[in-house]
Amino acid sequence: MKPVILVIEDEEKIARVLELELQFEGYEVVKAADGFEGLEKFRSRAWDLVLLDVMLPGMNGVDVLRRIRSGDEDTKVIMLTAKDALDDKVTTLDLGANDYITKPFQMEELLARIRAALRLTRPKDEAVLRVADLKVDEGTHEVFRGDEPISLTATEFNLLVTFMKNERHVLERQQLLDLVWGYDYYGDSNIVDVYVRYLRNKIDKGYDPTLIHTVRGVGYVLKDPR
Repeated sequence: MKPVILVIEDEEKIARVLELELQFEGYEVVKAADGFEGLEKFRSRAWDLVLLDVMLPGMNGVDVLRRIRSGDEDTKVIMLTAKDALDDKVTTLDLGANDYITKPFQMEELLARIRAALRLTRPKDEAVLRVADLKVDEGTHEVFRGDEPISLTATEFNLLVTFMKNERHVLERQQLLDLVWGYDYYGDSNIVDVYVRYLRNKIDKGYDPTLIHTVRGVGYVLKDPR
């Protein structure tokens, strides 16, 4: 599978050169032209690495990095900085950037830094589940929608993990009862509908896209509809 790189750069010519060079090296590349667009795209999927310019319109790269690191400590981030911007370099490293390179730069050096950063990438923790901008850590029981933490009860958490491990698979109510409440549960099966409603209110209400969907006459499915 190709490593996926998000390039957040407002100078169109630089962004295009980066896109072409990275694609030639075998990377999948997505571009964003300002800080707000970059942050939105970052939250939409998992990335192997982000190339992030400091000087961006709308929201500067330092603020984008701060928001990235508030909910994601693992994705590699290389900052693109001005030649004499020492304060930016220090600030971004303190905020969790993995590396920086100053403009103008040689493409060979940037490619080497990208390769080095990706070699240091830890194997993805199998306990971290992601669908769209929803992230669930089974080990710590932390749940985030974008960079917003979400508090769930134990049953809500177990139900969400079950949905995410069966992403895009329709689960019948009885399946959910067996998987979440246990095979020896003999209570009202409507408990599933009750807890799905609780879960929707916490992870879907006010967010886009909606992830938990009802399949009439069958059950429920969690998926990114985009």
